[in-house]
Amino acid sequence: MSTEESAPDHATGALLLCRTEPDSVAVVAGLLGEPMPLVRAGAQWSVLVPEGRPWRDGGEPVDRVVTGWAAALAVGAPWPVLALWWDADRAGYTLASGFRRPVGYVWLANGTPAGEDEAMRTFAARLGLDPVLDLQSLDRLTRPEPETGARARMRGLLAVLTRAGVSLPAGLDPGEPADRLRERARALPDARWTAGAVRGRDAARLAVRPPGAPGRAIALAEVVAGAPLLAWGARHRSGGWTTAGALLAAHGTSLLIRTGTRAAPFA
Repeated sequence: MSTEESAPDHATGALLLCRTEPDSVAVVAGLLGEPMPLVRAGAQWSVLVPEGRPWRDGGEPVDRVVTGWAAALAVGAPWPVLALWWDADRAGYTLASGFRRPVGYVWLANGTPAGEDEAMRTFAARLGLDPVLDLQSLDRLTRPEPETGARARMRGLLAVLTRAGVSLPAGLDPGEPADRLRERARALPDARWTAGAVRGRDAARLAVRPPGAPGRAIALAEVVAGAPLLAWGARHRSGGWTTAGALLAAHGTSLLIRTGTRAAPFA
């Protein structure tokens, strides 16, 4: 069965790892439209734990949802977002960073590699991993190994990421059901709950152009790129890509307004 079909709820879940502090993630997480626990996941890393309504109630494949979410969170941000996902038949990851095309890899449930080796090399380069030692470890995850399932492959991926500072809190293990992960995340001492749309001071902060961020030309590109993504997401009933398109268009429009009026930076 493909992820285009609905997998059993108990076998499906995801984690969204952001390479930044929780305070930065909290500003934009509300744009995803789904309340999620947010906790620290190591030095300069945070993790969002989705409940999974789009794939549980809407039947949308988990990989499509979280790829759109990762792209939405990474748009215009100086930090990448790594989505880990799994269902009854497959598991994998998607890395989104800025305006670059997301890169990902997939394993079948029995651990059989179903991705392209080049994706691993691109993944390592974008995260600044060691081009020798870390890449060798990642390459091993692309080789067939009997009796090594998808869950073990995900643990191997996380073992490599520990050298980049990732340290998932106890109990947040890839392969666990989404509802169980959410309850474990909520019970952590530093957990916060993201909910509702971004507004007020946080919305203003999103509209500010930080040093080195896109200027008017790239703001126009955001608007132009966001519209077809929004239309594609709506046509395919993809909440993740609809969110990504809406955020691109909104963020680009905000930048255009601010660069056009030369408003003073928000303090």
